[in-house]
Amino acid sequence: MRMKDGLPSGFERPTSLPESDSKKKNWQSKNRTWWEKHPMRYDWKDEIQTDEFSKEFYLEIDKRFFLNVKKYMPPQEIPFDPLINFDGLKNQDVLEIGVGNGSHAQLLAKHAKSYTGIDLTDYSVRSTSKRMACFRLNAKIIRMDAEEMDFNDDMFDFIWSWGVIHHSSNTEKILKEMQRVLKPGGTAITMVYHRSIWNYYIMHGLFRGIIQGDLFKTRSLHKTVQRYTDGAIARYYTSTEWRSLVSKYFDVKKINVYGSKAELMPLPGGHIKDSILGFIPDNISRFVTNQLRFGTFLVSILEKNDDGKKPV
Repeated sequence: MRMKDGLPSGFERPTSLPESDSKKKNWQSKNRTWWEKHPMRYDWKDEIQTDEFSKEFYLEIDKRFFLNVKKYMPPQEIPFDPLINFDGLKNQDVLEIGVGNGSHAQLLAKHAKSYTGIDLTDYSVRSTSKRMACFRLNAKIIRMDAEEMDFNDDMFDFIWSWGVIHHSSNTEKILKEMQRVLKPGGTAITMVYHRSIWNYYIMHGLFRGIIQGDLFKTRSLHKTVQRYTDGAIARYYTSTEWRSLVSKYFDVKKINVYGSKAELMPLPGGHIKDSILGFIPDNISRFVTNQLRFGTFLVSILEKNDDGKKPV
């Protein structure tokens, strides 16, 4: 991941929210600028050699992304099918928050009755729109701030957001908007970053902070973590914190933890680390990241009450 220096003023804790409207606007502006410059292409180690926005470009992104996902969430047929009932999407209107380069969008649009994807950045809207055209899929791709969605109430049956809403200036505002636009009885699945003892305090605090010396520069574990995390800001929640937050707006059906195999090894990315990880069976890494809940991906399955309960 691309290391960064400096944080927006006021983002002082792993779950900080902006204290004023001016801070909110500043954080969101910095967040959008970051992702315009650093779109998620999975090319931080090796550049993608094909032409940007070509079919080969998207296939290479998917290859890199889904190969990693397969190690911590083996699919039966389709990536992410342990979480998503793709057959059930044929009668559902689907919303994705944060489309990136469209890997999830393509999976969802293939199976959904209708698919709408929104993103804060022009790059992601342009890239995902080009992908949909390239693979001849029907989809609406719109630049929109998920904190202020321009949709009517009760529009979507299913909302998907993978690794996005913890970056926004105010994550809770997105949850409130998701509750509003989701139909009664509808389902939302989100992934946000998990603050576990292993990934946060040992990987970042002990190895990057003390052994690599970064903590002596930042004088803050929070700042050290943020230097090695994508986005202008990135919140990390414990499972208890996240359940408490989302329970204000949804019935919580399940909260699971997943994690990349790379999280097992406190070494910089590269061929040496890849070689060492190659000797560790995937089922062992899944046991540590998923069953022991040491992983970075906190995944929740949420449902809106049939009576359309309003947020508290």
